[in-house]
Amino acid sequence: MPEPGRRIVEQEIGVGGDALPWVNLTAFARRAFEMALCDLKNSDFAAGWIFFDRGLVDAAVALQHAAGEAATIILGQSRRYYRKVFLTPPWRDIFFEDGERRHSFADAVSEYDRLLEAYGEFGYQTILLPKVNVVERTDFLMDHLR
Repeated sequence: MPEPGRRIVEQEIGVGGDALPWVNLTAFARRAFEMALCDLKNSDFAAGWIFFDRGLVDAAVALQHAAGEAATIILGQSRRYYRKVFLTPPWRDIFFEDGERRHSFADAVSEYDRLLEAYGEFGYQTILLPKVNVVERTDFLMDHLR
């Protein structure tokens, strides 16, 4: 499932909106949460594995960071994802900013630290993807799902 954040940024830029993380992080995070919730609900009809590039926990943590609202309250009784969550640690060699991602590497590290802590607090088993090529990362991921 594609990352909600990138979809929101594309939409907002297209309509001249302000729910952009560098303009209004709170509005952006609320939209990301709503989109991630829809994505999760829509996944009920799919067969096989579905991988979510970010989701409810990420959006709740962003909203907590932006607006001070407790992620536990934001998540409430939301459905949970599979118990194993794969996180990609910030990796300077492949990090880049573009028109849809305007935060710095330092911001990415801070966000990663918040997410790593939150996923653990919410009872997920976090598995860190190694900093290797795409094929090796895919093999690593599939080995953990078998």
